[in-house]
Amino acid sequence: MTTRQSSVAVSGTFRDALNRAREMLAESNIEDPALESVVLLTRALKMNRVQLYLEFDNPISPEQAEQFGRLVTRRLKGEPAAYIVGHREFYGFDFCVDSNVLIPRPETELIVEQALELAKDRPITTIADIGTGCGAIAISLAHKLPETKIYATDISAAALKVASANCQKHGVSDRICLLEGDLLAPLPEPVDLIVANLPYVTDVDLNKVNTFGFEPTLALSGGPDGLDKIRRLCSQVSEKLSPGGSLLLEIGQGQVAAVTALLRNAFPAFKIEAFTDLAGIGRVVGMLFC
Repeated sequence: MTTRQSSVAVSGTFRDALNRAREMLAESNIEDPALESVVLLTRALKMNRVQLYLEFDNPISPEQAEQFGRLVTRRLKGEPAAYIVGHREFYGFDFCVDSNVLIPRPETELIVEQALELAKDRPITTIADIGTGCGAIAISLAHKLPETKIYATDISAAALKVASANCQKHGVSDRICLLEGDLLAPLPEPVDLIVANLPYVTDVDLNKVNTFGFEPTLALSGGPDGLDKIRRLCSQVSEKLSPGGSLLLEIGQGQVAAVTALLRNAFPAFKIEAFTDLAGIGRVVGMLFC
C-alpha cells in the first residue's frame, strides 16, 4: 500500500478491493466502514449496488483500482463520503451536496416529520425553511405538501446554487422560492410555519465535529453556547409568523432546556414542546399555537 499522501493501492476482484478498503476505513475509525466502502466503490466503478453485487468476482482493472484508491485516500484523510461522491440521501430523496452546504443528517428528518404532523391538524399554506443549505427540508416538504408555497432562505449564495440544482432535480422549482439573506429578513410575507436547522455547535465543540474543516463553518458555528443564530431568529419571528402559526427548530444535544426557556420567555402565549430523535436525544423544539 502506498502512503495516504498519494493513493491507496487495491487489486484483485471487486470483492477483494471492497474488503481491503473496509479494513482500512475500520482501522481509521471511520463510522460504518462496510457501507462507506460500498459507496466509494460504486462511485469508482460507475455502477449501482445491485450491479456491484452481481459482479463481485469480476477483476478490478488498473484504472478502476486507481480511481477507487484515490477515493478511499480522500476518505481516510477525513473528507466526508457525501462530498466525495457528490450526493446524500435524505427522507427518501437523493440530494446533490458539495462543500458549500452542510451534509443532511438522518436526525434532521424529525423536523420534516413534525411539520407534516402539524399539517394534519391545521391548514398550512406557506412555509419558510430558514438556512436551507442544499434544500433538503424544503424539497421534502414540497413533495409531501404539494399545495403549500415554500420559501427557502440562506445567507450563502453558493448554498442557494446547490439548493436550486436540487429543486430542479426534484421538479419543485416552481413551488419553492429561494431567497438570499439573513434568517427571516428576506421573507416577503408572514408564513404559517417556520422551520429552521440553524448552526448550533458551540465554539468549544466546533473543532470536535468529525467533518470540521470540510463542511462550511458558517453552517455549524452557533457561538459560545450554540444559540446565537436561534436567538436572532426568535427576535424576528413576531413579524414573520402568521396569526396561529408555528415554529420548529432543530437543536443540538443538551440544548432543550435553554431553547425551551428562550421560547417561553419570548412567546408566553404559545405551547412549547420538545421532540426526541430515534436516539432519544431532544432534537426539535416547537413553538405551537394553542
